Amino acid sequence: MSDRKIIAVVGATGAQGGGLVRAILADRSGSFAVRAITRNPDSEKAQALRAAGAEVVAADLDKPETLSKAFAGAHGAFLLTNFWEHFSPEKELTQARNMAQAAKAAGVQHVIWSTLEDTRKWVPLEDGRMPTLMGKYKVPHFDAKGEADGIFRELGLPTTFLLTAFYWDNLIYFGAGPQRGPDGVLAITFPMDDKRLPGIAAEDIGKCAYGIFKRGREFIGKTVAIAGEHLNGAGMAQALTRALGQEVRYNNVPPEVYRSFGFPGADDLGNMFQFKRDFNDYFVGARDLELTRKLNPELQTFEQWLAVHKDQIPLPAEQPA
Repeated sequence: MSDRKIIAVVGATGAQGGGLVRAILADRSGSFAVRAITRNPDSEKAQALRAAGAEVVAADLDKPETLSKAFAGAHGAFLLTNFWEHFSPEKELTQARNMAQAAKAAGVQHVIWSTLEDTRKWVPLEDGRMPTLMGKYKVPHFDAKGEADGIFRELGLPTTFLLTAFYWDNLIYFGAGPQRGPDGVLAITFPMDDKRLPGIAAEDIGKCAYGIFKRGREFIGKTVAIAGEHLNGAGMAQALTRALGQEVRYNNVPPEVYRSFGFPGADDLGNMFQFKRDFNDYFVGARDLELTRKLNPELQTFEQWLAVHKDQIPLPAEQPA
């Protein structure tokens, strides 16, 4: 075990980081060991990772001094931020810089930064097609991550920039699952017209990251964009109908309607879907299914993911006749 290279994983108890931790632990003959970084090493999830064989280290992205120990002696590091925890792009940028500086100081030889596009490169702030949010963003939870790419380049860190896609797990945990319309029929709602929405199982993001680490220096300095499948709303609804055994429709709405739904982050997500719709050729084209499968041969399609997770998708009760 001692001769294995340590991969330090930020967000180890979350969706992406947890997937990477489990992928490393599952590869018994691999050349890597895993260090799970979490704010709360005593949590149930952290204890489960420890029991499975991971080293668990406490660190807080808002406290740079805690990151030194987290990255000490690590060969690689998987880094991410969680916008939905605080809704602050500025905090994301600060956390990205804290992690990048700590990884640099520790001499980490391969960083994977889980990032997204800075949509302002496609839709400038003065572009009125979608509203500017928080004064200086179009899609805050995208733009801050994309802007943070520059921090890693500025510091000269050996970085792979990993562009992710819509988690199908959002249907379970993020309120994106089917809702009942006035007629009692289930529907998923996106402002995407008939455009395709690249999606992926969150677990597969971690497995792809592991595939990148295993390829050594091949992807350092490069951007790798991943997805499990490119389906439009109607295709997702058809798959859900088959999996759930009851009709699910695709409800297409204009982005301005989606932005008005009123849940926290609705304006951000409305802009996000509009970006994916309006620049669909780019967004889909960047996310290479063939490369994703080479990095992760166990890559799931939406149908395969549904076969395992359909019972976890919360469905509103049917209204009595």
